[in-house]
Amino acid sequence: MLVVDQMRGDYVDRYGHQWSGGLRRLITEGAWFRRAAYPYLTTVTCAGHATISTGAFPSKHGIVGNSWFDRETGRSARCADDGSARGISYADPVASGGSANRLRVPTLTDELRAQLPGPTRVVTFSMKERTAVMLAGHRADAATWFNPAAKGFVTSSTYSAAPVPFIAAALKAHPVAEDFGKSWTRLLPVDRYLFTDAATGEKPSGGWGWSPTFPHILKGKSDQPDQLFFEAWETSPFSDASLGRLAIASIDALKLGQGAGTDFLGVSFSALDLVGHDFGPKSHEIQDVLARLDQTIGALLTHLDRTVGAGNYVVALGGDHGVSMIPEQMSEDSLNAGRLDMKTVNEAIQKGLEAALGPGKYPVRQQNSDFYLEAATVEKLRRDPVAVESVLRSVRALAGVAAVYFGESLDAHAAAGDRDARAALLSYFPGRSGDIIVAPRPNWFYVAADGTSQPGDAASHGTYYAYDQHVPLLLYGAGIRRGEYLRAVSPADIAPTLAFLCGVTLPQPDGDVLVDALTPAPPTPAAAPALPKR
Repeated sequence: MLVVDQMRGDYVDRYGHQWSGGLRRLITEGAWFRRAAYPYLTTVTCAGHATISTGAFPSKHGIVGNSWFDRETGRSARCADDGSARGISYADPVASGGSANRLRVPTLTDELRAQLPGPTRVVTFSMKERTAVMLAGHRADAATWFNPAAKGFVTSSTYSAAPVPFIAAALKAHPVAEDFGKSWTRLLPVDRYLFTDAATGEKPSGGWGWSPTFPHILKGKSDQPDQLFFEAWETSPFSDASLGRLAIASIDALKLGQGAGTDFLGVSFSALDLVGHDFGPKSHEIQDVLARLDQTIGALLTHLDRTVGAGNYVVALGGDHGVSMIPEQMSEDSLNAGRLDMKTVNEAIQKGLEAALGPGKYPVRQQNSDFYLEAATVEKLRRDPVAVESVLRSVRALAGVAAVYFGESLDAHAAAGDRDARAALLSYFPGRSGDIIVAPRPNWFYVAADGTSQPGDAASHGTYYAYDQHVPLLLYGAGIRRGEYLRAVSPADIAPTLAFLCGVTLPQPDGDVLVDALTPAPPTPAAAPALPKR
């Protein structure tokens, strides 16, 4: 299972001519579903990975975002948080670990372990805790992610009581610090890249002094690797290459795919997301991350051919969400675009509540498109539809707002044929989702106010527009029929398809088996007639 964080579906058409390795192989030799898209509103990383790993949508698996407001604790809860889990580090100490305990349905890996008779090894790698955890499920032989604060890779006591020896050895052979001072330059000749380098609105982040132009030097603020260096390294294609090496090391150390059971290797490549937020989808940096990822995946597939054997494994590749264009670039083309300030929306909700319910304090908290109210305020709104409309009207008046809903009425709007409400409903999980749902207009996204003229990321995601919902979906290997498929599908179809190939059943999938891309199993030879007894 390969997931490319923030990979728009149209990247394949736009930048595919720059690829000649693993991505090219999956496209030309595998099954390419060209109309794969998430049908829900909150298109963010943790929700996407949970959908890929379970075959269910957020309304069922419960992962409504990277985080949400926990009404019981009064604090934000991250999707992979687990207060009972300890951090296990391969570098500097780390206090807390994570787990999939917030998932409300089992993952494909959980069902592989539960249903298959042979031993099933589960290994996942990513730069992000939430992505490694959501692919791993509740148990794994190794679930590993990067933590810049720890200056290295970490795991959780959920998955291991101590550092896993083969991972420790692989990291010792190729430490992150060996990339200190390296220069990130273009892999391809400059004329192979589309668009303009250092275009309007690009905003490389962090304190390492990156400029919008190549080359980018990997270092922090000192002559030795410091935390800023590790943050810069994470936001570079060097991190994807490291994940590829760790995946290959796990194949060799655990003999994945070479035993009696069915094994699962999951890798979520994070660099594209981190670079995309800074440089946007038309940048030379995005194109270079993909060109280098093409090589990394190519090396992984070649290693699988050599160790497991061509035709003895299956690869699924998907994206967890896409990304918007940079608003300033859209404005240059006379298109409406911008950033929606969270504080402005909060104030509009407050204004609507005061107009409807009278003067007073009405605390509002936000996560993604969800705005959370006090329980007493919600109870008043339940009894007063006029008050609800007053609040919604106040928010609708804002520039950058497309639609506003009272969370508890989403099902009624969806049943009446409101497609936007239907998308919001598929992201809605009672008890975790907000009370007021606010969807931005096309080419707008949320940012936190910071007092600057251009606050927030250069580009972002989290909406129900095609640039956020449309992602690649590729299948390759044993039992897969190559070709391009044009029917509408969803990344929720990946887990049911892999489960079908492995002979296991998922309990609550929203997705379907992609039967049109599967080759029929060869017929079982008829049994030879028994010889007559003498």
